[in-house]
Amino acid sequence: MNNFKTAILLATISGLLVVIGGAVGGIQGSLLFLILALILNVGSYWKSADLVLRASRAREVSAEEEPKLHAMISEISELAGMPKPRVYLMNSPQPNAFATGRNPEHAAVAVTDGIRELLTERELRAVIGHEMAHVSNRDILISTIAASVASAISWIGFIGFWFGGSRNNGGNIVALLLAPLLAGMIQMAISRSREYEADADGAEFVSDPLALASALQKIDMGAQRIPMKVPETTAHLFIMNPFLGMNTRSMFSTHPKTEDRVARLTKMAASLEDAKRGTKDINSGYQKKRKEYDNQSKSRVKGRLDRDESPLARRARERNEREQSTD
Repeated sequence: MNNFKTAILLATISGLLVVIGGAVGGIQGSLLFLILALILNVGSYWKSADLVLRASRAREVSAEEEPKLHAMISEISELAGMPKPRVYLMNSPQPNAFATGRNPEHAAVAVTDGIRELLTERELRAVIGHEMAHVSNRDILISTIAASVASAISWIGFIGFWFGGSRNNGGNIVALLLAPLLAGMIQMAISRSREYEADADGAEFVSDPLALASALQKIDMGAQRIPMKVPETTAHLFIMNPFLGMNTRSMFSTHPKTEDRVARLTKMAASLEDAKRGTKDINSGYQKKRKEYDNQSKSRVKGRLDRDESPLARRARERNEREQSTD
């Protein structure tokens, strides 16, 4: 369902690009800006991992430096059926983490010092599972496409306002103010949708939705109390909005509300428990039926043997039974 919603949102933002571009500069103008936006964003997509890691001041660490962290990420990579990503640390007290990379073969996972101090090992495993899910679902590609189209819309509105002439000044003002706002809202809706998807998939990787729910609650409190200096353009990559303490407008947030995410994960955990309980009941019922069947089969076999024995064999059996009862 989230994949379907993402496709609808991408189609909507693309349609908005065509409409606004046509209103301001005609079809040729909208195509020109779209091509320019795609060229810039596709170029950054190929280098997105390095750019984001550098901008976030993340430092790559080896297995010798952080053996436990590497072992944990290796384990979850195997569970997810993915190559092991590069491992990075961020020197920040805020509990947070993110993943980047255009595909599983070129991925990196970064965690802060704060998240390692705050979370238990079980909760940290769940967080890494969430980040691995982002890479597995190709969310970096989706966010890049959304950013490309949103950027083109913003450029069209800007150029139309300043160079569109006075004959359509009112329309240009609308294009400048409304179009980028709508594009940004759709882009943020895509980010929220992908967060829900990564929560579900990541919890499934580690088979522990409640651990991720607990981790999200702790990270939410930490992000509200401890600031973190990262570029705003990278905020959507983190498991929790790093500017949460400064952002009071949920409509413009790149992440869903933490309570909504926790509610979904709690429901997921309950469903898994019901499924396990159902499987246990089915197995118990199967064993009971199997035992009844075995007993019935033995009775049928014994009855058939009694019916099929010859008169001579029957007299010998009865004589043995009388002798045993006499003794």
